[in-house]
Amino acid sequence: MKSITIKGSKREIVGKVATKALRNAGKVPCVLYGGEKPVHFSAEELEFRHLIYTPNVYTATIELEGGDKFNAIVQDIQFHPVTDKIIHIDFYQLFDDKAVSLNIPVKLEGSAPGVINGGVLRFPNRRLRVKAIPGNLPDFINIDISKLKIGDKVFVESLMTDEYEILHPEDMVVVQVRTARAAIVVDEEEEGEEGEEGEEGATAEGEDAPATEGEA
Repeated sequence: MKSITIKGSKREIVGKVATKALRNAGKVPCVLYGGEKPVHFSAEELEFRHLIYTPNVYTATIELEGGDKFNAIVQDIQFHPVTDKIIHIDFYQLFDDKAVSLNIPVKLEGSAPGVINGGVLRFPNRRLRVKAIPGNLPDFINIDISKLKIGDKVFVESLMTDEYEILHPEDMVVVQVRTARAAIVVDEEEEGEEGEEGEEGATAEGEDAPATEGEA
């Protein structure tokens, strides 16, 4: 999984007054959990633009003044109720041998024949909760929909791998092609045409048969 570097400074003083002063200076107070003890730090709000304001998911490399460096994931974000500015972020420290859980986006590839034929694509689960060691966390989960016909579904079970665990029931539907009213009408018309062709063929064969017997 790709990582975004966040450069910040340790917070020697914590509390409401110090936190307010940081926010007034355009900085975001943060806390890193998961290690031996919490690490309090702050960073410029612009440092988080590529980490937070994106549909993708990234890990964070936190570089603090003094040389301290941590790998982490975002655990919780607090936004201002009026301005939507970031007012606080909690991070969780990553370790190479310790599995973590993260919501990973699902990416669809290809064009579904069922949709081309009038079906409707339903994509109810655009993110899946995945558990893995940091080195095995995927940037996204790919699903090839190029063979999905009307009525076909993709279940969690078919997405399982040895690299990570998907924390959802195996029978949960991730994406499917449902029947649309237009598709039903088309199918009925096609069936009607096939039926008419079958009746015409039967009549033609019936007319040829007596002629053959007469010749014999």
